[in-house]
Amino acid sequence: FTFEMHHGFSEPVKKWWPVKGTIDYYSALADRDRLLRGRRRITFSDGNSTLLISSLGFLHYAAVSLGTPSKKFLVALDTGSDLFWVPCDCSSCAPDYELSIYDPKESLTSKKITCDNTLCRNRCLGTSNCPYAVSYISTDTSTSGVLVEDVLHLITEDEVVDAWITFGCGQVQTGAFLKHAAPNGLFGLGREKISVPSLLSQIGLAADSFSMCFGRDGFGRISFGDKGSSDQDETPFSISPTYNITITQIRVGSNIDTQFSALFDSGTSFTYMVDPVYTQLSESFNLHTQDIRDARLPFEYCYRMSSDANSSLIPSVSLSMNGGGQFLVYDPIIIISSRDELYYCLAILKSTDLNIIGQNFMTGYKIVFDREKLVLGWKKFDCYNIEESDSMPVNLGNSPPGIAAGPGS
Repeated sequence: FTFEMHHGFSEPVKKWWPVKGTIDYYSALADRDRLLRGRRRITFSDGNSTLLISSLGFLHYAAVSLGTPSKKFLVALDTGSDLFWVPCDCSSCAPDYELSIYDPKESLTSKKITCDNTLCRNRCLGTSNCPYAVSYISTDTSTSGVLVEDVLHLITEDEVVDAWITFGCGQVQTGAFLKHAAPNGLFGLGREKISVPSLLSQIGLAADSFSMCFGRDGFGRISFGDKGSSDQDETPFSISPTYNITITQIRVGSNIDTQFSALFDSGTSFTYMVDPVYTQLSESFNLHTQDIRDARLPFEYCYRMSSDANSSLIPSVSLSMNGGGQFLVYDPIIIISSRDELYYCLAILKSTDLNIIGQNFMTGYKIVFDREKLVLGWKKFDCYNIEESDSMPVNLGNSPPGIAAGPGS
């Protein structure tokens, strides 16, 4: 007997896939492997696979299931904000996407959050629905609606867990949310009490820590309760309600002695630096680059790739963290094609007020956001390798992010 074998992304197999652009399509693309590969970690019921989707703002997305009966949402994972929200009872939501809309009336387990709830930060009266409104750094980008409570379907190893969580019923979205970023919702992973990691820790489902793995192929993983391993590098968080760390030196061919604070933000596609750091880093990169610069592209420091291009000749970038840890940036550039030519650009943008380490700098690492120890951990990692954590968890406002900063946006 003989049988044909096909790669999971081959055309004969893909014809059986869900319709392109739907949540099921993106879930199937990401879901190489649903195994948690860990001890007492918790993740979404559809698996802990994440996927970078360039057409949706170069952000990492995961499929999450909400409500009863459950409905699936493709949400952007954002460590730079706190609130988890999905489009709901829309009066202004992203058009032209075949994605889910949450309806509180359709879920048997949906409950409204009233004004007297401790998670309600906005002024309102009595038993009315608690309103929310969050603005983001990206120009005119915001979400507003009311807070609701429902079950988020999770899994730990093979055990199904339904967690009651509070999230935003996003009735009105503006700016980038209407164009390309997070059209089906944003999963806030910040440090405030309303974020999902905070809620899971408060109800005793997971240790107050989580990890995100950013594979160099665009695939990744997220696991709640993961505190990393003893051999990871670490740096303390600054005194801040966000994941701010301190950088003490930059190396691009030569050392740049500096000290500044930066937000580690998975909800920002590329990295932002304020002057003088932006100019120092960019000019040093330019000084050590052998290719011809072309300033017509969206990023300021772009270069035409020669026919005999060699990636080893592109200057490397590394950061020295407070505490002495070294953070080598595996992907400081982005490749852009224009007609018949290829360019590479230093994927850093100038900021006027905030340094942000975007997810492009996190590529190739498992990043651990340990909120108990108040440290950021990182380790070079293959997101599909088996690794056992040696620090087993004991128990099963909004600081705005930059949203989906990409070329031309």
